[in-house]
Amino acid sequence: MIEGKNIICISQTTWHGEYTKSTVQLLSLLAEKNKIVFVEYPFTVKDVLMSILGKQKAQVSRMLGLKKRIIDEKTDNGSVVKHLVMPPVLPVDFIGNESIFKKLFSINTFIYKTQLRKVIKKLKLDNPIIITAYNPIYGLPMIGQLNELLNIYYCYDGMDTQRHKSRIFDIEKQFCEKVDGIITTSDYLNSEKKKLNKQSYVVKNGVDFELFIAHAKKQVSTNSIKKVGYIGTLDFRFDIDIMEYTIKELPHVLFEFTGYLLNHNIKQRLLQYENVSFFNSVKPHEVPKLLSKYDLGIIPYKMDEVNKNIYPLKINEYLAVGVPVVMTDFANLNDFKEMVKSAENKEFFKTQIENELKNDNNALINERIQFAKLNSWQVRAEEFGNILEKFVIEKGNN
Repeated sequence: MIEGKNIICISQTTWHGEYTKSTVQLLSLLAEKNKIVFVEYPFTVKDVLMSILGKQKAQVSRMLGLKKRIIDEKTDNGSVVKHLVMPPVLPVDFIGNESIFKKLFSINTFIYKTQLRKVIKKLKLDNPIIITAYNPIYGLPMIGQLNELLNIYYCYDGMDTQRHKSRIFDIEKQFCEKVDGIITTSDYLNSEKKKLNKQSYVVKNGVDFELFIAHAKKQVSTNSIKKVGYIGTLDFRFDIDIMEYTIKELPHVLFEFTGYLLNHNIKQRLLQYENVSFFNSVKPHEVPKLLSKYDLGIIPYKMDEVNKNIYPLKINEYLAVGVPVVMTDFANLNDFKEMVKSAENKEFFKTQIENELKNDNNALINERIQFAKLNSWQVRAEEFGNILEKFVIEKGNN
């Protein structure tokens, strides 16, 4: 396990939020023996204006320098992470003209570089390890600019064109080729990144086992009406067709969907059925109690090229409270072959749900819980830290 290092994470996500984030979980544990700086999601001038108008939530005072841009965040395990909010950057992703985009984006990278150099000097972060977490568009121009020891790419999903347009594919390719190493979250992602950088490894997603075990099921519910649940973002990955078919075919089963709604077509099509309910997102610490009331958890993702990259966080969370899991066959998740049921079409998806609800028992509940225990974030952080240590040693030898 790596110790005594300075680590700066250039993130594509926020520290706080309505769902569990692998980056936050890993850094919280690495902070026990290392100095960590977490760079918040790159908010833009537009985000500032929308927040002032009350249509969005962003830390405007810190972004504008009216309050400290860098503060201490105490983690659940008692360690401390330095949390940095950057000044607002220009919203440039929508720009189609590549020449104009590059000129304006260079202003954003200048802001990043300047602020990071100030933090490195202020906190005396000599020779930091830079971990770019799913943010190659900012990670690429930072290479060689921060007197860093290593540049590591933490890649937990496949790229798409929703935010950065098609330019992101070439940017990520360049970034993968230039970094010292890559850590991915799935076997499929790793096989793809290895084509660009031989120093690519896998650390799969985990679960906060101690948090979830407190709400784990002890026995199968005796309720005559069974409840199937989904928790997570409701976005373009979600297979509406498969879910609608299943809901229609199983009118005696209740289906609950909890999470941030990005694809409103999901709610429009499914809420017309009486056995369907939708709920707003809950805080991460509220998730275990919610999952424990389900008789079965589902992951109904589309079976496409983008979703092949995914190792879903929720799979271990479902198992940690003891509920059976049925998912579409969207990714190669061999680790769960004996523990989770998958389906390649809507008919089999429906059948798998019926079978799991009918055949669940107390012994299976315990098996799922014990399986999830092996995938705790503590285990994953140890794996992640050992890979970082390997990169450091190899860098020293070269």
